[in-house]
This record gives sequence, C-alpha cells and structure tokens, in this order.
Amino acid sequence: MKRKVIITVFVLTCLLSLNAFALNGLIDDEGTLKKVEDSKYMGDTLWVLVAAFLVFFMQAGFAMVESGFTRAKNAVNILMKNLMDFSMGSIAYWAIGFAIMFGAGNAFMGTSGWFVPSQTLTEGAAASTSVFSALEWSSVPTYAAWLFQLVFAATAATIVSGAMAERTQFKSYLIYSLFITGIIYPVVGHWIWGGGWLQNMGMSDFAGSTVVHSTGGWLALTGAIVLGPRMGKYDSDGNPRPIAGHNLPLAALGVFILWLGWFGFNPGSQMGADAAEISSIAITTNLAAAAGAILAMITAWIILGKPDAGMALNGALAGLVAITAGCASVTPTSAAIIGALGGIVVVLSVLLFEKLRIDDPVGAISVHGTCGALGTILVGFFDSSNGVFAGGGFGLLGTQIVGVLAVLVWCLVTGFILFYGIKAATGLRVTEEEEQAGLDYEEHGASAYPDFNVSAIR
Repeated sequence: MKRKVIITVFVLTCLLSLNAFALNGLIDDEGTLKKVEDSKYMGDTLWVLVAAFLVFFMQAGFAMVESGFTRAKNAVNILMKNLMDFSMGSIAYWAIGFAIMFGAGNAFMGTSGWFVPSQTLTEGAAASTSVFSALEWSSVPTYAAWLFQLVFAATAATIVSGAMAERTQFKSYLIYSLFITGIIYPVVGHWIWGGGWLQNMGMSDFAGSTVVHSTGGWLALTGAIVLGPRMGKYDSDGNPRPIAGHNLPLAALGVFILWLGWFGFNPGSQMGADAAEISSIAITTNLAAAAGAILAMITAWIILGKPDAGMALNGALAGLVAITAGCASVTPTSAAIIGALGGIVVVLSVLLFEKLRIDDPVGAISVHGTCGALGTILVGFFDSSNGVFAGGGFGLLGTQIVGVLAVLVWCLVTGFILFYGIKAATGLRVTEEEEQAGLDYEEHGASAYPDFNVSAIR
C-alpha cells in the first residue's frame, strides 16, 4: 500500500512538472498564450500549401480530360504539353510573373519583386511599403503564397492547350506558355487581385472565374481561331462532323480529379485555415458542380436527344468554373443556381462555337471562357451583401461587367498578337501530313499505346 502511494505521488509530480514545463513555453509574463499566433501562422501555411498541392494535381486532371477527349494518336503530345506548361510556367512565374501580379507598381502592373525575394508575410508584417503589399491581408510566407498562385497561373496556361489540341507545333506551345504565365495572365491578376484598377473599382472574383478561367478561355479562343479547325472537322458545306475522343473513361477520371482539385482551388483562396469560411466555400463549390452536371445532362438530352456523357462531364466543370468567382460570397442555394446556369450555358456555347467553325476539341473555350464570364457576372446578382437580389443595387453588377469586358479585350488583343507573332516567326500549326499521322510520332517519336493499332482507335 505504501509503495502504491509513493508511485502515485511520483507520477503526479512528473505530470505536473511536464505540464508546468509546457505552459512555461506557451505563457509569457502577462499570462497570455504567446504561441497561439504562431500556431495560426503554421495552420494557415499548412492549409495553403495543401491546397496548392491539390491544385497542382489538377494538372493531371487536365491531362486526362484533354487526352481522353482527343484521339489516341495525339495522347503523348497532350501529356507533354501538360507537363511542360507547368514546368515552363514555374520558371516564368518565379522570374517575372509573380512580381507583375503582386509586386508594388501601378494600376496596370507590378514593377518590383523579380525572382520572388523571400520576404516573410507574418500577420501584419506586410506593411504598405512592402514589395508585395497587395498580399498584406495574408498571414502566410511569401513562398507559400507564390506556390499557391503559381498553380493558378499554370491552370490558365493549360486551359489553352485543350482548344488547340491535335494540330499545334510543340515548340510553339512552349513559347506561348512562357508568355501566358509570365506576362498576360499576371497582368490580369494584378488588375483584380494585386491592387490594380479593377480591384480599386470593387470587382469581386474570389478564386478566379475571370482571373484564371476566362483568361485561359479567351486566349484559347484566339489560338483556335488563328490555327483553324482540324482536318476533317467540317464537310464541304461547312457542317461540323463529330471527331470522337478515344477514351471517355479517361476523360471522366480527369473530371473527377479536377473536381477534387477544386476543393483546393476555391477554399484555398481563403489563404488561411479559417474553419467556417473554408467549409462554406467547399459546400458552394460542390453544389455548383453537381447542379452543373445535372443541367448539362438535361440540356443535352433535350437538344441532342441523348444524355450525352461528354456534355455532362463538361457541365460539372462549367459549374465549378462559374462558382469560382462567388464561392465565398453567395449562399448554397445561390451556388446551386449559378452552377445550374453554367451547365445550361456550356452546352449552348459548345454548339454555338461549333457552328461558328471554331474547333475546340475539349470544349475549353465554353467551359472556361464563357462560364468564367457568366459566373463573374452572376456575382453581381447573387452576392449576399452587395448583389442585386440582396438589395445592393446595380453597382457591383456594373463593375463585374466592366471587369469581364476588360479582360476579354486584353486577352483577345494580346492573344492574337502572340499567336500571329508565333505563326510568323516559327510557325504555329503542324503540316497536314503530321496532323494526319498524329503528333505523337511526328513530334515525340512515341506512342501512348505501342501494343495496339492506334489507327483503329484514333
């Protein structure tokens, strides 16, 4: 009995000593928990990095969607483009893109912060004199913010590849990836997120329906126009012919990967581990995707006579793109409506561009350009504080429309200059013989399916 008492006292003493030791590190002389702020800093940073990793994985999703919706003879080319636009974009966005987007400068672009100097953005540390003062609201380190913004820049670039698939020279793709991630996209980002003129007007685009998706979509439009349609896409009377993708299950896998990645894309844009906010954003994101898929299926069923799988898959992406601008500022009900409208519009947009003889093998222009603009404008109606339906008047709606049009004009002008310039300097489109044979062998000397007769499944 005496031994048990001694052991019990010893254990209690040890526990109290350990507790006192731990509290000594957490409590300062005034009795406040001085480590709480550090814990939030760590939590915010970890969440932003995890979100960035999820968005990075969206590159795999885009690769699967684009290769699945295109022919087998071009699959390796699609994979190489998705690999290299992230690789090329990483260097360009590190060297100049991040500085143009968030560096101190003027209302048009940032002019400082090249090669991402390692200023640490702790809570309140990014003063108005900081090179990256546009990020002073964030509590994460500069490098974490850069990585998160990098994966967005790469997304804008990879959107373009889908619309220009199956007929673009690989070397030309590398060139325009550098310009998009290094200059064209960062300027748009500066206007809306980096302290530029649209942000000063009050434009609301929380996670990038316009900054990321419309930018990529409108640049894809210019590229598809300059390239022209694929061989055999239109008959002698100008009527479109279907060119089926070689692997719809692969495309479906890509859509599910993208849907998963969007839970980093939208909640991660909170740039902090704020439990209530990121939970709400995750809900609005998911509801919009689901509504988009359902309404795209129904719309295609009515117009085409069948519940088309490709349209339904793009409908999910359209809902995700549309809600990206307002995911943090609309109710779940509004999110479902926005996603549903995106699902309807994407089907109509795909059919319209096909009628206009603008060949987009994967529907990238409609999903990202059209539905990105749609979602941005709908914030003006559905924003819970300032939207038309919340009694906020038409001020926000007008600003949203101005922002959408400004980005459209910027992307059309710079896109046509870029693609016509590349066409004149190095060439943009492969030869008819190369296109017929497939870009895999002609550009890369490889096949995605070496044990099969590709001509039978392409």
